[in-house]
Amino acid sequence: MASGPNPVPVPPPAPAPAPVAGRGEHWWPVALAILTAASLHVALPARYRVSPTWVVPVVLFVLLAALIIGDPGRIDRQKPWLRITTSVVIAALTLANLFAGTRLVADILTDNNVFADNAVALLATGGVVWVTNVIAFGLWFWDLDRGGAAARAHHPYANPALVFPEMLHTDYVPSTWVPIFADYLVLAFWTATAFSPTDISAIRRWAKLLMMTEAVASLGVGALVIARAVNILK
Repeated sequence: MASGPNPVPVPPPAPAPAPVAGRGEHWWPVALAILTAASLHVALPARYRVSPTWVVPVVLFVLLAALIIGDPGRIDRQKPWLRITTSVVIAALTLANLFAGTRLVADILTDNNVFADNAVALLATGGVVWVTNVIAFGLWFWDLDRGGAAARAHHPYANPALVFPEMLHTDYVPSTWVPIFADYLVLAFWTATAFSPTDISAIRRWAKLLMMTEAVASLGVGALVIARAVNILK
């Protein structure tokens, strides 16, 4: 009996490319920023902290530890749970600071006795909210641009949302230059102080909207806190 044509063998799927040795960011700058923001939140007056006091630092520390254990060494493992956990960490930090900032602004607008004659305490509280805001937005830029830090370790030049000056002036940087957390933190700082992109340009709408949101938040908190402090000092 004649047999049918032999089936064409299907090749096995190609394995995922291994990360290039030495490529990928170190965890410590990101971890230091997150732990600094958690400490700043605890340093706020009780009225502006999430209650109970231990919730924010413990949640951030546990999630950060899970990230470092799940992706030890350099950040280069592309796993959905790692990406989701990273976003949860940043969202938790952002919401905690949003709570503090919203309550501070509400107190300034509605309570003439807020901080009474203590302009220094008012400026310190506003400064903590402002610095934490810069860290939070720096983390968002870092996590969203080009698919996140792990994706940049494998495909560093794919689908950028932000154009850094190093990308334009290639004669002054190594050919392997890729933005790291410090670059995104600088972007967040200048957006919060100059209220403009300065030397870093956004070329994706989500990045433009994120920068606009940070500028509005920084301008609102900063202007109200400084104006109220000047009024107290008079």
